Amino acid sequence: MKQKTHSGAKKRFVITRNGRIVRRQQNRNHILEKKSSRRKRRLARSATLGGGDARQVKRLLNRG
Repeated sequence: MKQKTHSGAKKRFVITRNGRIVRRQQNRNHILEKKSSRRKRRLARSATLGGGDARQVKRLLNRG
């Protein structure tokens, strides 16, 4: 029987051509008034996962 992709992980992570996993930064959803513009700009950028986290997400996305 085929494994199903984890629907929560599917919405949150993207796998690039090189096999890296891209994710959004945390702390950018609410209570934004007290955060500086500089901090919010930095949090708007995407980040990559590494190590055991990447291995876990790849398993959830059925990529090895």
